[in-house]
Amino acid sequence: MPTLSIFFGIVIRMYYDDHAPPHFHAVYGEHEAKVAIETLEVIEGKLPRRALGMVLDWAELRRGELREN
Repeated sequence: MPTLSIFFGIVIRMYYDDHAPPHFHAVYGEHEAKVAIETLEVIEGKLPRRALGMVLDWAELRRGELREN
């Protein structure tokens, strides 16, 4: 799975041609969450609150790029 970004120990990855809805994977230690690009809702998994906040802030700033990917 290609890595899009790494920050504060959080790894953001995205599969090419993955199942709908369009989403990315955020991994932080032993935690992982799938986040929908359009709504920025966690569709599966869980992250600690602070890590999730950073992921959502990151994704909001890059939503256009995520849609293109």
